[in-house]
Amino acid sequence: MAKQCLPFLLLLQTYGHLLATYWANDDNVRKALHVREEASGNGNDAIINHLILMKLRAAGDHDMEVPFLGTQAWIRSLNYSIVDDWHPWHFQGQVAGYTRTYSSQLTFATVKGGGHTAPGYRPAECFAMFKRWIVKEPL
Repeated sequence: MAKQCLPFLLLLQTYGHLLATYWANDDNVRKALHVREEASGNGNDAIINHLILMKLRAAGDHDMEVPFLGTQAWIRSLNYSIVDDWHPWHFQGQVAGYTRTYSSQLTFATVKGGGHTAPGYRPAECFAMFKRWIVKEPL
């Protein structure tokens, strides 16, 4: 039974993101959230950049769906300057990944051994990373 559900769950995961993209690009949603008309790019990104001052983007280094190098290239395209260059972040005395901080309060972190949904692969590490980040502690 579990094997039969797997393709559906994978489809649902991708489909959910598609629904979120449609929602974020809806004119009524953008108006209700007071997203400026000139905010460009993917609707999700425009809303996130408009509403949230601090941003954390984590990527599993074993993600074969959206490799961290692709995420890094996307961040480069935003033309944010680097505030704090690559350095390791640790969990329980071990290197858990690497992080870089950009202007516009964007932190990018890799998660060693993490797949496409890094918290599903490395929940303890991701939770520790989030707890530090949300209170503005260094990763």
